[in-house]
Amino acid sequence: MKQLKTLLLATALCFVTVSLTQAQSKIAHINTQELIAAMPEAKAAQTEIETLGKTYQTDIQASITEYQNTVKQYEAEAATKTDEENQKRGLELQEKQQRIQQFRSDAQQDIAKKEAELFKPIQEKAMAAINTVAKEKGYQYVLDRATLIVAEGDDILADVKKNLGI
Repeated sequence: MKQLKTLLLATALCFVTVSLTQAQSKIAHINTQELIAAMPEAKAAQTEIETLGKTYQTDIQASITEYQNTVKQYEAEAATKTDEENQKRGLELQEKQQRIQQFRSDAQQDIAKKEAELFKPIQEKAMAAINTVAKEKGYQYVLDRATLIVAEGDDILADVKKNLGI
């Protein structure tokens, strides 16, 4: 009986401690993707990335068209060429195809690198503004809304936008 009372008392103390801890912590949430999308710098960076992507796509399409024209030409001339010349042309076409694939891969990597380069300072600016607002409002924790199932705390998106002047 005494052990049961002790166990109940210990359980009650745990609940009180958890309740007090939760009451002392101020928690807020924010949708960082929405914040970054609203920033003018992000819009400019996205435009720059899209322009770079279109440039690469134009270059890739030009290379593919050239490759296809060469294939048609070689096919039309195949009957008049020796087997050795046709094999040499086949290898040449394989090399062109590999160069196109390599260029496409390099372009994707370059775009990803440029995106990371352009968005890093934007993300840092957003995080600094979030930290500033959290300190001003007395929040110990600010969670990203994208990872939350239930958002019970305060949404500080408007306050952070105001801090950034957007």
